[in-house]
Amino acid sequence: MAFRGVDYYEIGELLSDEEKLVQSTVRSFVEERVLPDIARHYEAGTFPESLIGELGQLGLLGAFIDGYGCAGMGPVAYGLILQELERGDSGLRSFCSVQGSLVMFPIHSFGSEEQREKWLPRLARGEAIGCFGLTEPDFGSNPGGMLTRAQRTKDGFVLNGTKRWITNGDVADVAVVWAKLDGMVRGFLVEKGTPGFSARRIHGKFSLRASVTSELFLEDCLVPETALLPGVEGLRGPLTCLNSARYGIAWGAIGAAMACYECALGYAMDRRQFSRPIAGYQLVQHKLVEMLTEITKAQLLCLRLGRLKESGRLRHTQVSLAKRNNVVQALHIARMARDILGANGITYEYPVARHLLNLESVYTYEGTHDIHTLILGQDITGISAFE
Repeated sequence: MAFRGVDYYEIGELLSDEEKLVQSTVRSFVEERVLPDIARHYEAGTFPESLIGELGQLGLLGAFIDGYGCAGMGPVAYGLILQELERGDSGLRSFCSVQGSLVMFPIHSFGSEEQREKWLPRLARGEAIGCFGLTEPDFGSNPGGMLTRAQRTKDGFVLNGTKRWITNGDVADVAVVWAKLDGMVRGFLVEKGTPGFSARRIHGKFSLRASVTSELFLEDCLVPETALLPGVEGLRGPLTCLNSARYGIAWGAIGAAMACYECALGYAMDRRQFSRPIAGYQLVQHKLVEMLTEITKAQLLCLRLGRLKESGRLRHTQVSLAKRNNVVQALHIARMARDILGANGITYEYPVARHLLNLESVYTYEGTHDIHTLILGQDITGISAFE
């Protein structure tokens, strides 16, 4: 049966007609084009590249950006896009998050007009792919400690360093690379094929298998002066991008939780043990109610988050709270769903273990659960506990 959504509090009534249309369109896309084949891609460790052009045609890449061939959707509509995509698979949502929030957003916000015109229309159509080079082998939660360096030359800049855990890294046409120039973090657009720039795919993953993850290597990589993002200096650049991505992740986690809940409910209604379907037993009902409750709370949290973003009043700490809560609750929901399905919960026939393993990565990236705890702790006490 087609997915009808999980909406116990009738939150759909609070959406605009445009937002409802966006959600319905992406939900149908996931149902028809993603779900029939995503388990095969996950098992094979491949990304469904054939969908990239369709994502572009639907206006889902950089959907929140105005102009340059982008859809210019509002924050809630964008959040609903990522929610529905992650119901398909976290790898698909990650692709769109990176393309939009981590590549197109910094080019749009911090790039020159020449950079915007060169890249944004192609990235929006899916004709070019981007990646975001911030995390390093030794520096994840502390990006300010990065070792990647940029040095000025008469021909531009020479970059040296290594980036790791980079989504889309070895298939990207352009990498947004963050490096220290004279001690200050700056962003650079490094194009595929630039001498001294190479990428290697990371294999052997239990999680996000339907996603490309790579290492980037910059070895005396010479880029022209026009590669520098002129509009930002310091960690504000990459952290602003990450805040945009975290906003989308908070929505996306709801989609994974919905998929697990729907699967567990349907299975519990059909699976009979002893005298009745297992849905008729108290312990199973308790799990289903817990799952529904947390999904509903996450939906309300994200809707409010989106409306705050619309009004220009959103604070990054509010995004941290939503990312922290929604991902950990989605992970709990996936574990409860796996429990309800028993041994069947670890098979490819059902989506639960796939979402469970994906969420283990989502729990860590774009700020770990503990890092967001410390961000919120500092906000409410005024005391930093990072060091």
